[in-house]
Amino acid sequence: MTDAELVVRTRAGDPEAFGSLVARYYDACWRFAYHMLGERADAEDVVQDSFLRAYLAIGRYDERDQFRGWLFRILTNQCRNYLTSRGRRTRRFVQDDVAIESAAAPPPGLAPGVEDDVLIRALAQLDPLQREALLLKYAEGLEYSEMSAMTGAGESALKMRVKRGSERLRALLSASPEQSP
Repeated sequence: MTDAELVVRTRAGDPEAFGSLVARYYDACWRFAYHMLGERADAEDVVQDSFLRAYLAIGRYDERDQFRGWLFRILTNQCRNYLTSRGRRTRRFVQDDVAIESAAAPPPGLAPGVEDDVLIRALAQLDPLQREALLLKYAEGLEYSEMSAMTGAGESALKMRVKRGSERLRALLSASPEQSP
């Protein structure tokens, strides 16, 4: 069944249809949120909140858009909101850099497609907008036009974020002592 058919059934009151959409997109949403936020529990919360918001707003979904793009637009905004609120919370506390560094690497295998702890740590050090653009481009395989529709940023701005994020990521990876022989 297509996304459009599932949306029509959801609007008609069929909760199982929306459950099918959740099953179809949950892994991709979780992977994106995890790489944006760096914490499993935070990613779970943001993804669940995003699906709830999508369900509540399904009446405003425009069929001319791809459902995946619409859902990722909600998810991207939720990740941004969470990062902003987390920034406000962490400014209230003294930072323990040693504890943060040791907590930054999740157990291997948590994030499909990116098992390397060094890469995960490097991604976490990127500017959130650069990390977002890199993940949408390379982890999700989106075109710049799709990314623009999701994020509200222009294609040229997204290309620059990807370029700068790639350069910064490359520098972080080459400077990592764990990458040296």
